[in-house]
Amino acid sequence: MKLNKLTFATKDEAAYTRPVFCIVMDGIGIAPDTAANAVTNARTPVLDMLMSKYPTLKLKAHGTAVGLPSDDDMGNSEVGHNALGAGQVFAQGSKLVTNSIESGKMFESQSWKDVIKGNTMHFLGLFSDGNVHSHIDHLKAMIERAKKDGVKKVRVHILIDGRDVGETSALEYILPFEEFLAGINDASFDAKIASGGGRMNITMDRYEANWAMVEAGWKTHVLGEGRQFASAEEAVKTYRAEAPVIDQDLPPFVIAENGEPIGKIVDGDSVVFFNFRGDRAIEISKAFDDKEFDKFDRKVYPDVIYAGMLEYDGDLHIPSRYLVSPPEITGTMGEYLANTGVTQYALSETQKFGHVTYFWNGNKSGKFDEKTELYEEVLSDVIPFEQKPWMKCVEITEKLIEKAEEGNYRFMRCNFPNGDMVGHTGNYQATIISVEALDLCLARILAEVDKVGGVALITADHGNADEMYELDKKTKEPKAGKDGSFKAKTSHTLNPVPCIIYDNKFADLYEVKEGEGYGLSNVAATLVNLMGYEAPDFWDESMIKVK
Repeated sequence: MKLNKLTFATKDEAAYTRPVFCIVMDGIGIAPDTAANAVTNARTPVLDMLMSKYPTLKLKAHGTAVGLPSDDDMGNSEVGHNALGAGQVFAQGSKLVTNSIESGKMFESQSWKDVIKGNTMHFLGLFSDGNVHSHIDHLKAMIERAKKDGVKKVRVHILIDGRDVGETSALEYILPFEEFLAGINDASFDAKIASGGGRMNITMDRYEANWAMVEAGWKTHVLGEGRQFASAEEAVKTYRAEAPVIDQDLPPFVIAENGEPIGKIVDGDSVVFFNFRGDRAIEISKAFDDKEFDKFDRKVYPDVIYAGMLEYDGDLHIPSRYLVSPPEITGTMGEYLANTGVTQYALSETQKFGHVTYFWNGNKSGKFDEKTELYEEVLSDVIPFEQKPWMKCVEITEKLIEKAEEGNYRFMRCNFPNGDMVGHTGNYQATIISVEALDLCLARILAEVDKVGGVALITADHGNADEMYELDKKTKEPKAGKDGSFKAKTSHTLNPVPCIIYDNKFADLYEVKEGEGYGLSNVAATLVNLMGYEAPDFWDESMIKVK
């Protein structure tokens, strides 16, 4: 499974040996120039220059273009990097789970048969219909099936979203869900919400950036420790009345009756983590699944039957039990380059390190070839992103330049998380700064690309910073409240992303094929063509044509 050489119209061997860079500007989409757009309203002379002077295409980065069920589904960093690295589109988590539920395949699995045996069946996960990490319809379907299969008692532990959905939309999910539970409960079936908290406060940490989040979730969901309320509705209303807080940052809460938590997780119970996306599911899965776990003191380690919605890490087999098999992504760019002997370098800070490695490689941990690949992680700061919106972009830039100077790697890929991670905070001014910091770093990188005679493909995995306020569906302008202020938007967008080819040395050897139908999966073939190789036939087509 190797790549074959292309024939360039040149005798210059440098065309076949020069370094090729892929720069992922996470969360930088292309959107109309409104007051909501922190990309166009930031001072970005380098990005402006690139998009005016160099070939720039718009890539689809959401919906069916990245394997999601419909074009109403926003893209995300995981499916985006899957598509970038695979050169193909695979059916992704949400679609897999939906299909498995509708066909009944999930409920025929041994894992489902195991979890319904628990004394109390607990469901834990992100509580919304954002369809990025989870979908509330999946949760409802499993609760209905659990009742049908004879389960008597269900407890639900909700991680409130406000990130992939409206930032203060919690009650729009809690109240209808309480009605759903009331309609399904009867003398032989008892289902209730037992605990919860904001997704960026408890449980859903990723890449081991902040284990304290997971510990807080363990105390809340498992031990039943924390501030008590009569209902989730009361908890949300109380916290909002006490301080201005958006949903993703809501403090943890425990539902109690007569001073006793109604849903502690104890010996003999079962637990289903119903997120389908892996990055923010791995750590809590380790806490439940690993007997030798040492990241924090669990105080009590109940003997439970634990299952994830999917296998979140196929190499490390986390968790050991899961309800739906993840997509088998094969024939990735990283594997082809490794088999061809092309040296590769992958770089980001902690928040997106897994995206340029694990997700890029088709949900696989580790390297394809230890001898020819190097992955480097810059440790992210454990502080709110809006407090330091440039994050680690300088350190990433300097490491990339250092490795380019060494000259040991043909293909170099990196991710700048700024536009996405700061965009998720809803802080407009901080996001402006994050984009401007990225632009400064691009200038340094492009100078290095020229210095080493390379070529850079600059793109993004989805939009975010390009739409920082909720938009009016008719006018497409930011929606203003009664006081004239705009309502922050913290989720990804449905906008396309740029794909810029920066080449000051061999651009005359090929032409860029203009078109509107390209997506992230067209990037892999383009990159290997720029390296002087033919792309495999089963990859989506290249965006360049060799003369």
